[in-house]
Amino acid sequence: MILHIDMDAFYAAVEQLDHPQLRGKCVIVGGTSNRGVVATASYEARRFGVRSAMPIFQARQQCPHAVFVPPRMDRYQEVSRQIMVILREFSPLVEPVSIDEAFLDLAGTERLHGAPVEMARAIKREILAAVHLTSSVGVAPNRFLAKIASDVNKPDGLTVIAADQVEAFIDRLPIGKVSGVGPKTQAKLEAMGVRYLGAIRKFEAQALLAAFGTYGIRLQELAHGIDPTPVTPFVPGKSVSSECTLDEDTREMAALTRCLLAQAEEVAAGLRKEGVKARTVFLKLKLADFKLLTRRTTFAPATQSSQVIYHHAVKLLEDHRIVQKIRLIGLGATGFVGAETPVQQELFGRETKPREGWEKVDRTLETIKSRFGEDVIKRGTLAEE
Repeated sequence: MILHIDMDAFYAAVEQLDHPQLRGKCVIVGGTSNRGVVATASYEARRFGVRSAMPIFQARQQCPHAVFVPPRMDRYQEVSRQIMVILREFSPLVEPVSIDEAFLDLAGTERLHGAPVEMARAIKREILAAVHLTSSVGVAPNRFLAKIASDVNKPDGLTVIAADQVEAFIDRLPIGKVSGVGPKTQAKLEAMGVRYLGAIRKFEAQALLAAFGTYGIRLQELAHGIDPTPVTPFVPGKSVSSECTLDEDTREMAALTRCLLAQAEEVAAGLRKEGVKARTVFLKLKLADFKLLTRRTTFAPATQSSQVIYHHAVKLLEDHRIVQKIRLIGLGATGFVGAETPVQQELFGRETKPREGWEKVDRTLETIKSRFGEDVIKRGTLAEE
């Protein structure tokens, strides 16, 4: 049996925990300007139709009396770490999939913690006692069903799908609830007479493959209750990124590169935290008409240097011929190698020292900020903001 745990309205719940005056109120965590998006909304706000990823201006229209709060990621990560420690007391196979949710493989844990439903109740109790937050849990024979089950009775829910209940559960599972079924795929499936996942079983594999490609085979497996995906603990991050929605749409290079500089520092700090270096930098641009563009470049040697990351990001921006104004800009790094991976030195030593020098500057700045605060020192360009 696999257990999936999902914290209830996590960011908003932490804000209501830390600020008792917010309890019972509509709390929306996200950008505080109308150009931002909702990160999390409390259940009080969700009753007015507010949801994650909704533009802030729309959330204000839906719920004008809401309290809008900027996110405090350090605090959320602190609480998340406490929760993950509790989960690892119940199973060695814990796979965090985000800051507020994780899968547990319960195989072999019954003799220590009892039946899966008893374990689920104990996990919920311990989390509530430790961090004073509620969670919703789903238990099922595989990952796919466990994640679906955790969403059935939110908030503070517990849903168990036993092996002999799988077929009946799938027969009444709306097709739109299946991961990977977006609006277009859902419309296509409904045109084929498929409104519930169980209806997929009437189609041959070749027909599904022709209609949906390899995802059609995935749908057929799920319709038969098959999901062999294992719970894999300690999965390293695949990328580190930062993005922001600009206060105003702009084509001004000075404003755009200033954003990239701040993001390069944030990304470099993320790489140091992960203990990795990156070989690829990618740029994300959302234009004024909401068209999304991405550009990337791969280089050697891998780096943790904010200056090197910034240099490559600016080059990507300069190579993009800016015709429309830009609404959102983002910067990320991927293609990880271990921070201690040996580096092939330049034959004449032309680039090694400058790169290592900037990495040392980054680490020194990080040490100063950790002791005296984030605002105690910053680059002159960013101090102009």
